[in-house]
Formats: sequence, C-alpha cells, structure tokens
Amino acid sequence: MPIRSHSHVEDALAMIIATFVISFAVMLIQQSGTLTGGTAGLAFLLHYVTGIRFGIIFFLINIPFYYLAYKRLGLAMVIKTFIAVALLSILTELHPHYIHIDTLMPFYGTLLANILLGIGFLILFRHRSSLGGVNLLALFIQDRYGISAGKVQLAIDMCILLASMPFVSFKLLIISIIGAIILNMILTINHRPDRYLA
Repeated sequence: MPIRSHSHVEDALAMIIATFVISFAVMLIQQSGTLTGGTAGLAFLLHYVTGIRFGIIFFLINIPFYYLAYKRLGLAMVIKTFIAVALLSILTELHPHYIHIDTLMPFYGTLLANILLGIGFLILFRHRSSLGGVNLLALFIQDRYGISAGKVQLAIDMCILLASMPFVSFKLLIISIIGAIILNMILTINHRPDRYLA
C-alpha cells in the first residue's frame, strides 16, 4: 500500500497549531524566568542580555540556517520553516497583549512549557517543517547519519544552557536543564521516522 504524504491544507493547519502551542510555551518560559535550548534558547539569552524583543531576535537568528535547509532538505522545507518561524515570531509578540499570568512557579511553568514545546516540535517535524536553527541541524544529522534528532538537540541544548550560567541563577539554570532533558526525551521517544509513515 503506497504511503500518502500530508496535503498542503494539512501542512498549513499543522503549522498554525504547532506555532500556537510553541509560542504559548515560549511565553511560559519567559514568565518563569528560565531558559530553553536550541535557537529559542539563543534568542532568550540575547533577549536577556540586550533587551531586544524575543520575536525579533528569533527571526533574525534563523536567517543563516535557511541555506542549510535549502541545500540539504529541499525548497519545500525552507518555505515551511520560514512560515513557521515567522508565525512564531508574530505570536510571541501578540500573546502578552492577550494573556496575563499573575503567578507561575518556575519549575511548573518550565515543565509545562517543555512538554508543549515537545508536542509542537513533533507536529512540525511530522509535516517536514521545523523552527530553523538547531531544529534544522538536528533533522539534517538524523537524515544524513541516522543519529536521533532528540539526542543531537539535547547535546546542543546543554551547551547553550551552560553558556547562560552568568545570566541566570543556579536554581533557574537547574530547572532549565531539567526542562531541556524532558523536551528532548519527548523528541527521542516520539520522533522515530522508521515508525512514522505519513
């Protein structure tokens, strides 16, 4: 039986749903005062250091990675990723105008945020899209060398989080590391191309 790929409508709906979920997770991380890994982690780090809004930094950081996407993963992947990054950048700027959280424990907020990030990333990955940056690099290494995208991302995430040590408290750093481990466990367990056929 031939394997059917997702339709363009399914891809579009998936990107909208995924970026809503991920952008809400980003807001939870901001409210918790913690960090995450990947390109979002780099954007958070630069946001804390420079004061420039997260959405702007996130969009700009991803620009160099589109070349990798085009050369290795195809034009369709570049277009989907560009749309997903643009949507996320817009939504992270919109959420604070419509959602206000009075109280959020950092550990709980970070736990929930990374679970939501995992769900959002899985939706994007299964529709041959990503949020650029580390996501693209992890997918490329998985496609090229067979190393799990979750494991690749975990290694990079740990480097980014360790680099953030001067800017967050030790307690928040530990919470951030736990969150990154949870996120990458979700990706490692659930993103298995040999088990997913659509």
